[in-house]
Amino acid sequence: MKSQQTERMRKGQGFIAALDQSGGSTPKALAGYGVQEDAYSNEEEMFDLVHAMRTRIMTSPSFTGEKVLGVILFEQTMDRDVEGMPTPDYLWKQKEIVPFLKVDKGLAELSEGVQLMKPITTLKELLQRGKERNIFGTKMRSVIKEANPEGIQKIVSQQFEYGKQILDAGLMPILEPEVDINSPDKAESEKLMMAQILKHLNTLEEDQMVMLKLSIPSEEGYYSELVNHPKVLRVVALSGGYSRDEAVELLAQNPGVIASFSRALLEGLTAQQTDEEFDGVLKASIEKIYQASIT
Repeated sequence: MKSQQTERMRKGQGFIAALDQSGGSTPKALAGYGVQEDAYSNEEEMFDLVHAMRTRIMTSPSFTGEKVLGVILFEQTMDRDVEGMPTPDYLWKQKEIVPFLKVDKGLAELSEGVQLMKPITTLKELLQRGKERNIFGTKMRSVIKEANPEGIQKIVSQQFEYGKQILDAGLMPILEPEVDINSPDKAESEKLMMAQILKHLNTLEEDQMVMLKLSIPSEEGYYSELVNHPKVLRVVALSGGYSRDEAVELLAQNPGVIASFSRALLEGLTAQQTDEEFDGVLKASIEKIYQASIT
């Protein structure tokens, strides 16, 4: 199964859906879906509602491995079932979609122009649970706000440090050093980040590869060296605050980079829609993101 999934991620046409909103971002995701905060009175009810939203997406007829290569799951989603099956098994066995797990614990305070990840103290246990539940890989996010060489060096070092632990556990890490799209020196940040990533890729063992999740670059095709790098399984792009239309337009200018969108994928979906309406909106969204991902 692992080698099958690796080949699917290496060569498959399509994109990765990010359904990994955690505690902090869930109320916003639910509000966008038409479920306001007065619909739940505690965290447990909130997570029940967001799992219902994710289940509706994953079980929709248009959400299949034909155009969706992978899904990034929140820890609670991994631990729950979809149609009587553990979520990762449902995705792979029913839909031929590769399951990933978000493993970071959120962002630290801004320092040296960046937000590192908070320490992932439970990583070993989380990776073990992920393997038991047939998770293929992981994702972890940190954020670059300014073109600060020291800060960017720390961001990339931290990503690779955890990435190597994840590789040692037998899972595929998606490293996500996001550059804030509103940064006044975004292009310079990308230049500094690229140099650090290339340096760290050379420290990987011969049989090791990683995936990279990056902001859509300021310069068209800027990540082509990473797309073609022998140590990079796939380069995926986050929508980063762009609307879906903006994100797909910009992504299409970057051959070989595929989407890994969250909010841009969910745009226009509401709890109030009939299943037919819901699937129609989702199908149109998937098609747009898919077309931009196969350039």
